[in-house]
Amino acid sequence: MSVSINLGKKLIFLVMIVSVVALSIIGFFSFNYADQILLERVKDQLFGESSIRGETLRLLLESRIEQNNILANDPMIQLLVTKMNQVPENELKESKKSNHRDFLIQIQAFQQLIGFSIEFEDTKIIGKNGKIFFALSGSTNEDYTGDVFFQRGLKESFTEFESSKAGKKIVVVSPIFADDSKKGDEAIGVIISKMRTTAIDNILVNRSGLGESGEVYIVNNQLLMLSESRFIEGVIFKQKVDNIAVQECFKNGNDFLGSYNDYRDVTIYGSTYCADDIGIVLLVEIDKEEIAKPIDVLQNRILQTGIAITLVMGIVAFLISKSLSRPLLKLKNAANKIASGDFEVRTNIASGDEIGELSNAFDSMAQKLEESLIEIKDKEEVIKQQEDILLKFSQHVQNDCVGVIDMKDSTKISSELSDERITKLYEIFLNFMAKIVRNHNGEVVKNIGDALMFRFPNVDPNDPVTMKNVLECCLSMIDSHDELKRQLEAENMPELDYKISATYGSVKVAQSTTSKISDIFGPTVNRCFKINSLCPRNSVVVGINLYEILKDYDGYTFTEFTSNIMEEKYGYSIFEVKRGNSS
Repeated sequence: MSVSINLGKKLIFLVMIVSVVALSIIGFFSFNYADQILLERVKDQLFGESSIRGETLRLLLESRIEQNNILANDPMIQLLVTKMNQVPENELKESKKSNHRDFLIQIQAFQQLIGFSIEFEDTKIIGKNGKIFFALSGSTNEDYTGDVFFQRGLKESFTEFESSKAGKKIVVVSPIFADDSKKGDEAIGVIISKMRTTAIDNILVNRSGLGESGEVYIVNNQLLMLSESRFIEGVIFKQKVDNIAVQECFKNGNDFLGSYNDYRDVTIYGSTYCADDIGIVLLVEIDKEEIAKPIDVLQNRILQTGIAITLVMGIVAFLISKSLSRPLLKLKNAANKIASGDFEVRTNIASGDEIGELSNAFDSMAQKLEESLIEIKDKEEVIKQQEDILLKFSQHVQNDCVGVIDMKDSTKISSELSDERITKLYEIFLNFMAKIVRNHNGEVVKNIGDALMFRFPNVDPNDPVTMKNVLECCLSMIDSHDELKRQLEAENMPELDYKISATYGSVKVAQSTTSKISDIFGPTVNRCFKINSLCPRNSVVVGINLYEILKDYDGYTFTEFTSNIMEEKYGYSIFEVKRGNSS
């Protein structure tokens, strides 16, 4: 059903489309510009937060190492460890008891020296043989020989985070060297101190300036969170964080600033402070949805304003269209009267614009039509058209190569498909093969059900190029079986097999006087259809006439078929042809 759109509606549509397009362009650039400015501000804020907090965290951890080194370099501690290293295994327990008070005095003096703000909870002094000489808390009977912290502590000072009931602790490890040691000497022991993380937590928990979704947290090089999450409870040493920002730090040693999905799989903007040398990365993040809220507000306001402007423009366009459509409506009514046979109607629109000129031309046309009708009635003639048009054919005989390609098992396939899908199947198959014929400069004659007849007219049997082209056309149809299969699968159609036959001989050509399409008939055509029925699946067979022309061509093999029906009834032999060395 067609929908009529008059000039007034078109004008209204035009005005509204122009308004919408203009407002859309303005809105797009406004959103884009505002989004860029807001995003840059957020990035600057995140970068500043990550840099300041990251540097503070680094200084805090480095200060813990320096404080632990003070204890490791204490002359009395060095003397006691040297002395304990020399005690035999069977006397070590007694030696621990006798020297415990001296160790404790030095530890207490150390705490008074640096103050209690570093939150020491435990300190262990271990000899180079892995035996504990002193422990501020816990047992001294443990063997630290295989402990990872101990082995690394013999080589360097470092900090690590360790899981605890309260969440986590800082483990600070420092080697102890002899008082008279030189550069390159081995350590005589290790100090392992454990401290609370209140100062670090204060750096991370402070979320001022980060809105409702911002958070700061740290991740170790095992990709585990080392601080509490704003959104999930109990994540310390449990929540894995493996996003692009963390990977950039631990794989490439670089900071990251940009958008990615966090450990909640929520899209955020984040900035990192990479401290891969101490095995951590600090992340400062804000949800992208929160950042986009001001843009959404701006978008809604522009949308509301745009709707209001569009409605106003639509009303103005409606009023203007009414003033334009009245004379055009009058012209339309006059044209309808002329169409119904009333040639005496006149519009008489007296305006000085183009519509007035159109009215004058219309009235003049109506007058001439009225005069012409009178003249036609005076000289009326009866014109009779021939009801049946008989096709007249001109016939002539010529030598052609005739080919037939026929679908295999089409009756069985058709029984399983609807009429619509059968038609689609035939359309794909016949058009596919017709294209191959045309690509080889052949001529499609007609299709008969699921078969297609084609020919190469007036071929010269002594021209090897022409005759090879005929054979290559048939073989190309076989070679294209997989391509046809893909096209059928794309349309959810079943796979097809087919048979191809070709022969050479004289045919009668019937040329219609009203059409450029020729038809052919005669014994050559009949033989081509008969030998097709004996053709194997997805193969090409040729008649004896065509075989005699092609048999000496290199690159092809011919196999004769033994058929009593063809030889006895028709005295005609057929051959299967394939590509390959000639025999």
